[in-house]
Amino acid sequence: MSISDEMFMRGALALARRALGRTWPNPAVGAVLVRPGDPGEIIARGQTMAGGRPHAERIALETAGAGAKGCTLYVTLEPCAHHGQTPPCADAIAEAGITRVVCSADDPDPRVSGKGFARLRKAGIEVVLHVLGAEGRQMSLGHRLRITQNRPLVQLKIAVGADGLISKGDGTPVWVTGDEARAHGHFLRARADAILVGRGTVVADDPVLTCRLPGMKDRSPVRVVLDSNLTLGDETKLAASAGKIPLWIFCNGQADEKRVKAFEARGAQITRIATQSNAGLDPQSVLAALAERGITRLLIEGGPHVAQSFWSADLVDEVYVYQGPDPAGAGGLKALTDEGLDAVRNATAFHVEATRALGRDILTLYRRSET
Repeated sequence: MSISDEMFMRGALALARRALGRTWPNPAVGAVLVRPGDPGEIIARGQTMAGGRPHAERIALETAGAGAKGCTLYVTLEPCAHHGQTPPCADAIAEAGITRVVCSADDPDPRVSGKGFARLRKAGIEVVLHVLGAEGRQMSLGHRLRITQNRPLVQLKIAVGADGLISKGDGTPVWVTGDEARAHGHFLRARADAILVGRGTVVADDPVLTCRLPGMKDRSPVRVVLDSNLTLGDETKLAASAGKIPLWIFCNGQADEKRVKAFEARGAQITRIATQSNAGLDPQSVLAALAERGITRLLIEGGPHVAQSFWSADLVDEVYVYQGPDPAGAGGLKALTDEGLDAVRNATAFHVEATRALGRDILTLYRRSET
């Protein structure tokens, strides 16, 4: 691995990062085509497009045309080797006359795993693996978890005051953080395939759960609500917008069928999910249902009870904690119903990945160490 290999792979990873939240059920992939030289000349770039097609490699190859012959292709994930909606990217790479492929991460999908690299080598192409491998695996983690664990990547977002508590809503949102922190939270929404809350959050805040960053309204994720008995009213902002932005409601098997049909008439999709012994929806079953529909990245913005259910089930991969400079006050709630934020801070399976200031607020990212 050379310095130039790392440099061009960073460019490919940046392209993949831009596609996060738009490509499900496929992973977000970046590709860079480089003409030989010292360090080389970029002649084409590609990233997986919305809905997962076309693939990044095909976009780069089509952009370069005949100029791709003799080039090196930098790609963040192993090129596919199976016939889906399009022929294998590995075959297209070989047909284009690429002489060298540098890849960051393998693809655990059994239709691809190792087979893409084998096709390239069989075609006489030099294959270099695991360049910036940790970054490549992290980039594709949602895809990897969906394939290997039948669930998406789970990101838990928590906004607290200086006292570590969440402000309790009374039908409208109550902010404990400033504009910059809230904008960053919307950026997380733009990179998520789906966003999840519980019934309590809908009652307390009546959110719409869209991405409201300028120019990024089309990046709003699928909205998912957990409502065991399906008792939410259809006057909420979520219900009112269900015909325009996907709304998936998960309930239990005893939910009233008339209520189901009423929400479906507004454009929502209703899914019945198994419950736990305490009558709440089973978080593992929720994630399995989302994975079955192709969701690879899930952002949880629900209240303490929803956060606790996924945390207790050991199904959280990243925790974004936004902490404001002022206390939430006497009516504040613990971020997690049991120990509050101490549960995250003291978790041996997690480490602090990054800390940064956002105006007067502080963002701390906790990440599961083994991922």
